[in-house]
Amino acid sequence: MISRKKLPIGVDNFEKIIRQEFYYVDKTRMIADLLRNWGEVNLFTRPRRFGKTLNMSMLRAFLEIGTDPDLFTGLEIAEEKELCEKYLGKFPVISVTLKNVEGNSIDTAKKSLKDTIGTEARRFDFLNSSEKLTEQEKESYRALTLVEEDGSFKMSDIALEKSLLRLTDLLSKHYGKQVILLIDEYDVPLDKAYQHGYYDTMVTLLRNLFGNVLKTNENLYFAVLTGCLRVAKESIFTGLNNFNVLSITNVQFDEYFGFTDQDVQQMLSYYGLSEHYEDVKRWYNGYQFGKTAIYCPWDVISYCDNLRVDPSAEPEDYWSNTSSNAIVRKFIDKANKQTKDEIERLIAGDSIVKEIKQELTYNELDQTIDNLWSVLFTTGYLTQRGRESGRKYRLAIPNFEIRELFSSQIREWFKDVTALNPSRLEQLCSAFSKKEPEVIEELLNEYLWNTISIRDTAVAKPKKENFYHGVLLGLLSHKEDWLIRSNVESGEGYSDILVEVPENRTGIVIELKYAEDNQLERSCEEAMKQMERLGYDSKLRSDGMKEIVRYGIACYKKHCKVIMK
Repeated sequence: MISRKKLPIGVDNFEKIIRQEFYYVDKTRMIADLLRNWGEVNLFTRPRRFGKTLNMSMLRAFLEIGTDPDLFTGLEIAEEKELCEKYLGKFPVISVTLKNVEGNSIDTAKKSLKDTIGTEARRFDFLNSSEKLTEQEKESYRALTLVEEDGSFKMSDIALEKSLLRLTDLLSKHYGKQVILLIDEYDVPLDKAYQHGYYDTMVTLLRNLFGNVLKTNENLYFAVLTGCLRVAKESIFTGLNNFNVLSITNVQFDEYFGFTDQDVQQMLSYYGLSEHYEDVKRWYNGYQFGKTAIYCPWDVISYCDNLRVDPSAEPEDYWSNTSSNAIVRKFIDKANKQTKDEIERLIAGDSIVKEIKQELTYNELDQTIDNLWSVLFTTGYLTQRGRESGRKYRLAIPNFEIRELFSSQIREWFKDVTALNPSRLEQLCSAFSKKEPEVIEELLNEYLWNTISIRDTAVAKPKKENFYHGVLLGLLSHKEDWLIRSNVESGEGYSDILVEVPENRTGIVIELKYAEDNQLERSCEEAMKQMERLGYDSKLRSDGMKEIVRYGIACYKKHCKVIMK
């Protein structure tokens, strides 16, 4: 068996990936592009799980004094001889990630932030004995690193707000060089603060922390920040004039976060998995950053890792396991009739035109449905299919994985909404056992009209039937004392839905059809003939049901027809 490199599942440390010989998709050309085109403060905004942390780790490994040049042997950046000579291992680097700064209150979040910055400050323990620093300066360093008996940092709130500025001052004086500052996931504390009700206080804290270190700081060479959202400049970056924002709509750096098609084909070929290319593309491609088509790297790596163990493994939704999808549910909850229609079009594979606001404060995120369109775009639930004019973009669901995520959230929403009217649900369910096809048809049409239909024009007819199948199963589940089975073997085939009603031992057979040509009556008749021909009632009879009722149900878009025998 040929030995292959390990896949870096959850590994976002560049040095670890190189030293422990994980598979690495070379993004080091980003270093050269950044060093040739940097602003004093550079902000990269990308959705979660697109390699922001790994790229920041790569930048630190390249720039920081004391780095091992061998880490970059054989990588693209090594071809840039002059840049390597000028920048490789030549700068003091402060690198912090705020992805774990959270808490139910501002006090716990502040404690978490102190721990993050204090831990980074401890990396520079040599400052305690630096001959370049005065005793007073060493004391100011110790104010950032001293801990209580419980291990928490003693750092005062004032020291916290000046902590990054102080570290740049001390490191610059020690080395006689300007400092590079890397701040990963800068907006996570704002997100958590918004969720827990202390947003304004956190905004003030970060405005002071960032303002102190980023504004007119002569000891700063440049700073790089990453985040998911481009929070309004007026919110926490007030007064920064040299602020270079590189979002998912920018062409510059568009290929460095996420995998390109070439990256994916090379990875699949390396692991002998090229026959799975079309599945990988359908499930995980479809994002457009700038002018480049991008795959979600977390998904591709996760699926490839599964395939290495099980060559028959099917693609999965890895996104939902790593991100909160509350924003999608909030969007669906707020949707009016027009928005529901637009969601249906998106799930069917169409695109829609919307004005995108890339600068928002968290307080504005869910104030209007228009703002939520922007959030879905910047967080990766939607992507662009071209710019129309100004801030208007043509938006689409990027791939099958995200389409499934939307569908799942819609099913949950539908279940919750229908549960709000139990008497209506009871009337529908009872109509099946009472042999009332007209009532079933009326109520089911009403439910279909009010829900968000999951109709993908690109899928085969059985897939379309699955949507209506799921809707009806969800409605029937209201009857907790009924035995309801789906796709169960009965007779010479598999019946869509079998129901056993215990109080009167009535068995119900339901066969659903999607009337592709809107021929509802004909599709109902086909369903009835199929049930009779294949003996779908045999399972119910063997279970002792005294009476059998058969329903043929045909659906087309938001309409249905029900017949009974």
